[in-house]
Amino acid sequence: MASQTVREKSSFMLQMESALGLSNSSNRKFLIAQATLRVLIIAFIVVAISVMVTSVQSIVLLGFTFKARYSYSSAFKFLVGAEAVVCVFSALSLIFVYILMNRSKPESHLTSYFLLFLHDLVMMILMTSGCAAATAVGYIGRYGEEQIGWGAVCDRVGKFCNRTVVSLVFSYLAFFAYLALTIVSASKLMSRATE
Repeated sequence: MASQTVREKSSFMLQMESALGLSNSSNRKFLIAQATLRVLIIAFIVVAISVMVTSVQSIVLLGFTFKARYSYSSAFKFLVGAEAVVCVFSALSLIFVYILMNRSKPESHLTSYFLLFLHDLVMMILMTSGCAAATAVGYIGRYGEEQIGWGAVCDRVGKFCNRTVVSLVFSYLAFFAYLALTIVSASKLMSRATE
């Protein structure tokens, strides 16, 4: 009785996979990896933005109150803007991947895979530029640039600097996830092109 139920369930699953165009396990694994990485990217970016936007510290120096916040740095504002764009487009691409998973003709996915590859490449480049700009400003804030006369400020606003570092770590995690997506998309394109 139990074995008959298992056979019926596996038969049902095979019929569903066939109806959904997911009978090819390579396609299914690819799309599941795509969806998982995109969900991770969205989570990383939401954390990075929320940590960066809430990183504020006030100090009193010589009787004057100074505030450190991300909006005072154009590089940090660019990073938050880039992350917001990447987050929105990642959510849209997640919907696109979901539609691909439910599409009935997997043989017509080559164009879709190419569009995913281009999307991932553009988003990765945007994350690279945002992370690089924020890292450069963060480095100067932490260590200064003595030859130019810029002193380090993180010894005075340590809480702010530590929160921006945490935000940058999550930003880099999103970047590396997009790098993985780009590699996965390119390898899928190469394997589909040689079929």
